[in-house]
Amino acid sequence: MTRFGRLFRDGVTAFALLAFIWLIAQKLQDTPQMVHAGGFVAVDGDTLSRNGERLRLKGIDAPEYSQSCEREGRTWACGLEARLLLEQLILQQNAQCRGDRRDRYDRLLVVCMAGGEDINADMVREGLAVSYGGYRAEEEMARSERAGLWAGAFEMPQDVRHHPEGMYSSRLSDAVDFVRQIAGWH
Repeated sequence: MTRFGRLFRDGVTAFALLAFIWLIAQKLQDTPQMVHAGGFVAVDGDTLSRNGERLRLKGIDAPEYSQSCEREGRTWACGLEARLLLEQLILQQNAQCRGDRRDRYDRLLVVCMAGGEDINADMVREGLAVSYGGYRAEEEMARSERAGLWAGAFEMPQDVRHHPEGMYSSRLSDAVDFVRQIAGWH
């Protein structure tokens, strides 16, 4: 075999080997999309549970379950209301959630659909979740219509998670006042 023939053979072999390694790497990165249907329980406004697995609605961030907000000078349970809306939307006929990635807490990141409607988008459009990497147009619509959270004052959900003491301080103060009253310590 000539020198050119050996170089050509070695080049083809090297290319084939690299192509094979590339295909293996692609296959290892290829995670199948998981589809879940029915049996959902709303944990809060952006988290579902199904058969012990946690699913996180992708692209949105809803108030924490215990979070309170202010509207028309009054405190309202915006976290509870967000959970109730998600529960109502997810219980619709034929709701399905699809995802192929997990977050740092090992929750499957999903987009949920029911009757052709994007439930994640509905949560933001109703003003009971904010955009978190997606759904900017829906958030702008909710802001302009002063829907849900946008009708008053609220702390961003991620800020509440980073500083939870503010979320519970008024409840703790109320509990201490109650105990003082019962014990007669005015």
